[in-house]
Amino acid sequence: MRETPRPGETAPDSGPGLPQRSPGRAFAHTGADGSGTPHRSDGRPPHTPRGARRTDLAGHPGTTPPVPGWPASLVSGSGYVFGALGLLVALFALITWQVAVEGPLLRLDERVGAKLFERGPAGLTQVFSDLGGMAVALPVLTCALAYALWRRALRLAVYAALTMAAVPALVIPLKVATARQGPLTEAVNYYPSGHTATAAVAYGATVLVLLALPRPAWLREASWPRAWMMPVAAILLTTATGIGLVLHGYHWPLDVLASWCLGPLVLAPLWWVSCRSRRRSSG
Repeated sequence: MRETPRPGETAPDSGPGLPQRSPGRAFAHTGADGSGTPHRSDGRPPHTPRGARRTDLAGHPGTTPPVPGWPASLVSGSGYVFGALGLLVALFALITWQVAVEGPLLRLDERVGAKLFERGPAGLTQVFSDLGGMAVALPVLTCALAYALWRRALRLAVYAALTMAAVPALVIPLKVATARQGPLTEAVNYYPSGHTATAAVAYGATVLVLLALPRPAWLREASWPRAWMMPVAAILLTTATGIGLVLHGYHWPLDVLASWCLGPLVLAPLWWVSCRSRRRSSG
């Protein structure tokens, strides 16, 4: 007996054509009413309606929430800090390379330095040079570390101490590797300037520690010193140290410039810890 095919059955594929939908039947991507509308098969609305989706620059539907991109800290002010640190790394690498290979930048540095040596009052340039000595810069940082320990900021004090210890650990190998002869002397191992690096890190670390800790009540009520005065003071002391070393004939200008680049790079981890401590104390 010949069976009558049921309406839902179709004949076998006889060619490469696309499969045909049977009318009135629900596919996986058709609506529950069989209308053929490509949305969820159970008729429920999607989690994110198309009208509520964000669009990209071309007007196409995007995703909600948006796809994560760069961290907000890099897009805001911290991004400029990391960009500045990258420039300092590039400049320090360029100077070190020129000193190592005795390139044209080194010869230019020697010509400029010869014109600057023994300029200015000798007593004043000597005082400026001594600002980067361990006998002056290290006690300043020690007072800041003692205050941090008194405020029970042990982690901050440890990071600051390690930052200061990183100066000889970085400077001494560079001095030995480059073996640059100093001005007005036959001695070597003058690159980079240890006094300038010591001043930059000691005074910079002092400022970062003090800014991360809550100020006493009597200091908060005073009209001065303002918070911005401390970084300015650290920059002026470090700048005066480098100028004094060059004018007095202790270092070449590139020795000082390299340490000016090295100081912020060494201080970068402590700056990060200081920012986190300041957020916790204010929160």
